[in-house]
Amino acid sequence: MLQRIKKLQTILKTNNLDCLMLHEFEQSKPAQIRYLCGYTGDNAWLAVLPNEAILITDFRYKTQIAKEVKGAKKVIAEQSLSAELGKFKQLTVKNLRIGYLEEYLPTKMLGLIKKQLPDALLVPTNGLVESLAIIKDTEEIASLERAVEIADVAFDRILQIIRPGISELDVAAELEYQMKMLGSLDPSFETIIASGYRGALPHGRASAKKIKKGEFVTLDFGATCNGYRSDITRTVMVGKADAKQKKIYSLVLKAQTAGCRKARAGLGGPEVDKHVRDIISKAGYGKQFGHGLGHGIGLLIHEGPRLSSLSTDVLQPNMVVTIEPGIYLEGWGGVRIEDDVVITKTGCRIMNKAEKRLIEL
Repeated sequence: MLQRIKKLQTILKTNNLDCLMLHEFEQSKPAQIRYLCGYTGDNAWLAVLPNEAILITDFRYKTQIAKEVKGAKKVIAEQSLSAELGKFKQLTVKNLRIGYLEEYLPTKMLGLIKKQLPDALLVPTNGLVESLAIIKDTEEIASLERAVEIADVAFDRILQIIRPGISELDVAAELEYQMKMLGSLDPSFETIIASGYRGALPHGRASAKKIKKGEFVTLDFGATCNGYRSDITRTVMVGKADAKQKKIYSLVLKAQTAGCRKARAGLGGPEVDKHVRDIISKAGYGKQFGHGLGHGIGLLIHEGPRLSSLSTDVLQPNMVVTIEPGIYLEGWGGVRIEDDVVITKTGCRIMNKAEKRLIEL
């Protein structure tokens, strides 16, 4: 953790900042404080200065921060958290350039900083911590691998209960239960179970719809380990697939496999996206693949880098991304297949072991 703070301090110097003020609140959780010093609560300020870092939280987390937080001074607020800011001489220096997270900080909270530190120069920033977190270290990759493993095993188990008559909500509940039994604290995100015509919804969260024979069922879900989140999608067939279903499935699998083979350090996000998109487009389904190829994962389920035509990211070793092409046909259904992969100098390492060939239940 200390090394992450030291790297950030170097970045602050490069950006002509004297301090970076980060926050962690229940309604606005960018997870950056956890990344930097290990704090997992939902009420804190973290001030990163050139030679120190100060974490301010409330009494509820006194015991928790003693165990979790590394590399930062720990302060329990006597009143409100913001009221503590003005008590630190190093923060009340005239014209101190303090960066804040423009993308995440509510206007009300920005006002509290201004009130407590009226002599500071507040500078909006974006992407400073993300530029560090985008490259995963050995410990982070190990946590992601465990989260992937949990999801893979849960998928294998859930195949035993998917059958005609069961609802999407029941499948989601059982899937999340199995992940918890395997050690996941929480699902990575709200589990997506989309069967039949609902498979045309890329984010078709589980509904009361009953699964029928002859339908595809798309399952998009993930587990957490030490706060790190996996993200897997598999599409299975209830009964025997017909010719069109086999065609669409084979095309998505071909494209997804090609994406895994293509991804490597040095390539731009748009380049990998185009390689996969061209396969689907040449088959006549380009307009039915309407989202990006993938995204980074970590403490947040959507991080950099992005694999899409709009991305400016270049892949680097130890980035962890999803590769998830799909085809969605309104009124008919859809197919998506997704793996989590670690980028290497020569390619990528697929973490998922769950079966990708068409499964007919």
